[in-house]
Amino acid sequence: MPAPQRPAPLKDLGHVPWPAFKDSTGSAAAIPSLLTTVARGDADTAGSALDQLRRRICQYGFVVDQATAATVPFLWELVRLPQVTCRVEILRLLKSIADARQWETTAAAYPKLLRHPDNHVAWERAARRAVRAQRGVLRRLLDEPDTEIVRASKELAAALTD
Repeated sequence: MPAPQRPAPLKDLGHVPWPAFKDSTGSAAAIPSLLTTVARGDADTAGSALDQLRRRICQYGFVVDQATAATVPFLWELVRLPQVTCRVEILRLLKSIADARQWETTAAAYPKLLRHPDNHVAWERAARRAVRAQRGVLRRLLDEPDTEIVRASKELAAALTD
C-alpha cells in the first residue's frame, strides 16, 4: 500500500491577492514565486530566494511592509517542512518581524504618521500578530535534532514572550 501523500506545500498562495499588496519594491506580486522557490529549491537557490523575500517584507531586518502579515503564515508553513533547506533563516526572519517596531517608534514621535494613507504602524502590528498566531509551532521545533533549529526556535520564542 503506498504511503499517503502530503498536501502540496503552499497550496493556499493563490488565495491571497498579492498584486494588491505592497512590499518594499512596490507590488508584492513576486512573493508567491519566491516562497515556492524557498519551498522547492536546493540550498543555494532557496537561500537566495529567502534573501530576496526578506528584502521585500522585512527590509534592513526591521522595516515591514503591507505584504508582510500575509506572508508570515507561509513562512510558518515552510519552517515546518523538513525538506526546506533554510529553516533556520526562516526562523530568524520571523524573529525580525516579531521584533519590528520601526514605524510604531517613529509614530510615537510623529503622530501624523498614523493618519498617512499607508498605515505602516497597522502593517507592523498585523505582521507581529501573524507571527504570534502560530507560535505553537515552536514546541515541535524545539524537539528537532538540528541544534541550529532549536537555537533559532528558542530565540524566536523569547522574542514572543513580551
